[in-house]
Amino acid sequence: MKHLLVALAIALSACGKGIYDSKRLIQTSPTEKQWLTEPEIHGLIAKNVHFRDITDIQDLAPVNHLVTTDFPTDLSHQAQVNAVLPKANANLPKSVLTNFTGFTNRYYNSNNGKTSSAWLLNTIKSTVSGINATAFTHRFPQSSIIARIQGTTKPNEIVVISAHQDSINQRNPTTGRAPGADDDGSGTVTILEALRVFAASGLKPARSIEFHWYAGEEGGLLGSADVTKAYKTKTVVADLHFDMTGYPLDPPAVGIVTDYTDSGTNALLRKIVTAYTDLPAVDFKCGYACSDHASWNAIGVRSALPFENQYVDGNTNIHTPNDSLSTVDFDHLVKYVKIALGFIIEVADAK
Repeated sequence: MKHLLVALAIALSACGKGIYDSKRLIQTSPTEKQWLTEPEIHGLIAKNVHFRDITDIQDLAPVNHLVTTDFPTDLSHQAQVNAVLPKANANLPKSVLTNFTGFTNRYYNSNNGKTSSAWLLNTIKSTVSGINATAFTHRFPQSSIIARIQGTTKPNEIVVISAHQDSINQRNPTTGRAPGADDDGSGTVTILEALRVFAASGLKPARSIEFHWYAGEEGGLLGSADVTKAYKTKTVVADLHFDMTGYPLDPPAVGIVTDYTDSGTNALLRKIVTAYTDLPAVDFKCGYACSDHASWNAIGVRSALPFENQYVDGNTNIHTPNDSLSTVDFDHLVKYVKIALGFIIEVADAK
C-alpha cells in the first residue's frame, strides 16, 4: 500500500495537479473576473474565450518602463539589417517543427509539456553553441525558456523577443492530440531562427537581447505572467511577441495588433515590415488576453505582436489535431524571422 501511495503521488506530481488544487482567479475582460476550477477553465478553452489567470499576480503593479528608456521612432540600422536578412531560411524551422509537432501535445500541465520543453531547451543549446539558455520553472510541469545575449554598453536594458511553446486540444486539453504546428510552433521556430542568424552575424548589441519561449499560454498566459512578475525590477525596453506566423490568407499581410499593445512600438513595427519584407501591414484587434504580449502590456512595458494574417480567427485548425506541419507556409514564416531580426537590430542598437 505504501508503494502504491508513493506511485500515486509521483503520478499526480507529473501531471501538475498542484496548480489546480484550489480555484484560480480568471479574468476574461478588464472588468470581469471569477474564481474557477480546472474543468471550468477547460470550458472557457472549449468556447475559445481568451482569458488571463491572474491568481499569482494580483498585486503586480505597472512598472512604467515606457518613460525610462529611449525607443527608436525611425529606422537607422538598414545596412546592418539588410546584411543579415539573406542568412534567414526555412531549414532550421522545418527541422525543429517536424520534431516539435511529434509530441502528442505540449499541454503545460502534463508530462508532455515538461518533456517537450526540455527537448526545446536542448535544441536551442545545440543550435547556438555557448548560448546562455536556461529553464524558468513554474508551479506546473512545463518550464519557460530564456536565452540571453549580453549587451555591450547598456546590458541592463533588455529587448525581449518571445513566443509560446505549449499547445492544446480545446476538446480534450489534457490528453488530446494537439500538434500545434502554427499555434505556436511557428512562433517558436521563428524566434529560434532569428536567434541563430543574429548569433552568427557578429553584430554586438548595445542592449541585452532575450529570447523567451513561454509555457502555459493556453492556460491563461501563465508562463509570461510568472516571467513578468520576476522581471518587475528589471528594465525591459520592449517585447515583440510572435504567436502564429505560418498561415497567410489572401491577400497575404502582416497583422498589426492594435489593442493591448503600445502605439509607439506598433509605429516602428509597421516601418520594419515595410522596409524588410514585401508584405503590407494591416491593423486589426485581437481582443483581451489573446497572447503573451498582454502580460507585458499589463505592467506598462512596450509590447507588440506581428500576426500571420489580418484576421484573429483566420486559421480554423488551431487547438485541434488539424494544426499540423503540412499547413505551415515556411516561406511566409521566414518573413517573420526578418521582422524579428529588424526589430532586434534596430531596438537593441546592434552594430
